[in-house]
Amino acid sequence: MLITELKNKEVIQCQLRGKVFVLVCHGCKEVHFPEQEAEELIQELSAAGSVTGTLVTDYICNPEILTQRLQKHEAAIGDADTLLVLSCGVGVQTAADKYPGKRVIPGCDTYRLPGFQGVTPLQYDCQQCGECYLNLTGGICPLTACSKSLVNGQCGGAKNGKCEVDPNMDCGWERIQKRLESLGRLDALKCPVQLRNYATDSELDKE
Repeated sequence: MLITELKNKEVIQCQLRGKVFVLVCHGCKEVHFPEQEAEELIQELSAAGSVTGTLVTDYICNPEILTQRLQKHEAAIGDADTLLVLSCGVGVQTAADKYPGKRVIPGCDTYRLPGFQGVTPLQYDCQQCGECYLNLTGGICPLTACSKSLVNGQCGGAKNGKCEVDPNMDCGWERIQKRLESLGRLDALKCPVQLRNYATDSELDKE
């Protein structure tokens, strides 16, 4: 199982730029989602006049389902400068892959809980590591897109854009660099990632 929690509102606000389209995923039955907090955030953004549209749905980790449900919202998404995604990390990555030219920001952090994790039809993965980095990496997760799960840049071993651990795998950090460059957000790479205390994970494993 996993649990999603809304990021600090100040953290979310400082990541937003211009007009915002909000995509909310209530997730599968195994996931806790902060529905009330999400509604309050959307109301605050709407009151400020920055929201072009909102879609509240589920299973945005499935790109076919997501495409169908977003069809009637394409104009509102086109008018938005930022796509704010309130979901687990898999949903954020799905949205970022669908809109590679759009600034996609995660509004939630995902935490792992013991138990069944559910199934996603995608190659995307979410390690449920707590503080989500996708706002700094263009919607591409450095923990799952990189064989070494490096969070502060590539190792230097990639050749011709391929990972030195798995030559059939694209270097995750080269993908991140290209995505941020296309978005004009290379400055995000200057933001250092803080080290985490993994003691809570160890404690959960004991339960």
